[in-house]
Amino acid sequence: MIIQDTLSNRKQELSIAKKLRIYLCGITVYDESHIGHARTIIVFDVLRRYLEQKNIRVEIVQNFTDIDDKIIKKAANEDVSAEEISLRYIESYFSDFDRLNIKRAANYPKATEHIKDIIKFIEKLILKGAAYKSKNGVYFSVSKFPDYGKLSKKKIDELQAGARIEVDDAKKDPLDFAVWKFSDVEPTWDSPWGKGRPGWHIECSVMSAKYLGENFDIHGGGRDLIFPHHENEIAQSESCTGASLAKVWMHVGMVTIEGEKMSKSIGNIRSIKHVLDNWGPNIIRLFCLSGHYSKPIDYSEDILKENLRRWRQIETCYFELIHAKGQDGVVTTDIIKKISENFDSALNDDLNTHLALSAFFHLVKETNRIAADGKLDKINAGYIIKEFQKMSEVLGLRIPEITSSEKNKIDSLIIKREELRREKQFEEADKIREKINKMNIELIDRKGKTTWMRKEKIMAEK
Repeated sequence: MIIQDTLSNRKQELSIAKKLRIYLCGITVYDESHIGHARTIIVFDVLRRYLEQKNIRVEIVQNFTDIDDKIIKKAANEDVSAEEISLRYIESYFSDFDRLNIKRAANYPKATEHIKDIIKFIEKLILKGAAYKSKNGVYFSVSKFPDYGKLSKKKIDELQAGARIEVDDAKKDPLDFAVWKFSDVEPTWDSPWGKGRPGWHIECSVMSAKYLGENFDIHGGGRDLIFPHHENEIAQSESCTGASLAKVWMHVGMVTIEGEKMSKSIGNIRSIKHVLDNWGPNIIRLFCLSGHYSKPIDYSEDILKENLRRWRQIETCYFELIHAKGQDGVVTTDIIKKISENFDSALNDDLNTHLALSAFFHLVKETNRIAADGKLDKINAGYIIKEFQKMSEVLGLRIPEITSSEKNKIDSLIIKREELRREKQFEEADKIREKINKMNIELIDRKGKTTWMRKEKIMAEK
């Protein structure tokens, strides 16, 4: 498997020993998670699911930034503690992402739980001359790291000349960034340099090294984190350890809203909860995987409606497969094998979920076509459904389960309805159909037989 590495700007083959170690930059927990967060985490969830299906162990560590100026400001506005704000939105995070069918990470470390580790890390930076104390805090000295800008491809001279940098006369260089901020505003912690709290970037350097080692396999996040967050991580980590931080840097493109960047100021942010309540998890996953992960994608109601239409095709395919009978259908093994190969090939080439989805929908459409022609038998259905379930599992798509007792009840009602129709008791037959519809079951009448499917309830469809 090859992945485009942002640092080298070329595709790198994943070198996997006993397991693949991934550090994924999580969210700052001061508000609800939005659809942009969802896309990044869904992409890495699919990467993990695919590798695990190939019997490769994957360890993901995803942090929570639970101390930040935005958290402190919100806490002050609500007259509560910063901890109360962060815990509220961490709980909200798990609620949203569990609904999105995201497999949980191995660890979710918080910045506030690693203050001692952060202080030790900063002490090493100072000892090596890479950081210094000023009147406002402790700063990393960018001039001491000649490779600064190598991830974002920005040159130090250009950054100094053109960047919009907050004025701070305590810095030796305008590009220097805080690793420890002096403050009397709670929460604060004691340190050898003075009371305060850690800077933003330092937490990820510390926690990634603690849980995954000094040179792990993949460091991931949204493209908006390349500069300055990931650039600063590299500078402070490599200055401290002397080793490269990660083997591959993998960045996910942004989500725009009808062509515009999401922004609170213009009120176009879509929270995950809002989109989940209206469209459900499967539509969101299809949307987030519809383009190449490294490119931006645009969120709109029309695009979600198109993905809803595609989801209905997937549901139809699944129920055609579980209802298939007989042994005289069309042999499909060669076609399905080729589709499966195309699916794997797409994901092996820089996790191309767009092409992987194309292969999956080829399987869906081919199955639905054969079923519509009355040529889908139980033997071929058994072969197809294995591939269908394999691809669905990798993509994280989940059809609502139907218990065997529910299935038997529905089948009995359908048999009764068919008997009434043969006896031309159409009014009674329609009553049974209405009863079945109330169970969210849709009947499919074709060529002398009736099958059924359960459609996922989508609020936006009403």
